[in-house]
Amino acid sequence: MQAVRQCAQCASRAAGGFLRNPSDIPMLQTNKSVLKRGAACIRVLSSSENILFKKPGVQKLEEPTDSVHMSIESYRGIFAAPFRQVESLSHDSLIRRAASVVTDSSSTFLSQTTLALLDALTDYAKAVHKRIILQRRYLASLGKLTPADEESLLRLINVQRSEASERLNDCKRFESTWMNSVNLCKLAAEAAYTSGGEEAAVTLRTNIQVAQTQVEEARKLSADADKKLAETKVEEIQRMAEYAASLENSDEHEIHEAYLRED
Repeated sequence: MQAVRQCAQCASRAAGGFLRNPSDIPMLQTNKSVLKRGAACIRVLSSSENILFKKPGVQKLEEPTDSVHMSIESYRGIFAAPFRQVESLSHDSLIRRAASVVTDSSSTFLSQTTLALLDALTDYAKAVHKRIILQRRYLASLGKLTPADEESLLRLINVQRSEASERLNDCKRFESTWMNSVNLCKLAAEAAYTSGGEEAAVTLRTNIQVAQTQVEEARKLSADADKKLAETKVEEIQRMAEYAASLENSDEHEIHEAYLRED
């Protein structure tokens, strides 16, 4: 430390001690040895300053420490763990997982097609019942309505007939898709059972039975509507025949009365 202080004093003298007055310039030129010694002291000061005030822990980038190596290895272990776990899965385990995905998708497909078919069958039954109500009203009012009212009622019957026909087409279309979903579920259940997924296979087969039961009930409702519609058509034929016969009798009665009047 004393050497440092002495060098600092020498440096201050060399740098500014001889330059206080312009008259000191000749003296500075004649004391070259003093200047050399001051320069040497400045170099000593700079080197000692670097040693004393060097920041600890500063290292070169190309020389990583052990802690850096440890952190890199730890991150490698974290990211490599899942991949090692996937690699350790057996083929049987992967097949069971794939079969489970297939059964879930097939069950969703079955539920959607079943719902669509149930709605179509219900809408068809409603449309048929509305048509039956309108036709019976028309048959009950034969000969009692004005031509305008009769035409309006017949127009409503035709509209309802078209509505029932459209709903019937929807039933046929959704029923075809529903049958495909049932067959697909049966195959998925069999595949799940053979691959070791007994629970998934049993669940899917149960869903098939429930869907079939619901569709059968909806089919009964639509079949009952068709039966009533057929009965209404028979009644319509009979009623129209009776009405035509009554018209003929009325015409014959009028002709007979006219003939008697002429006599």
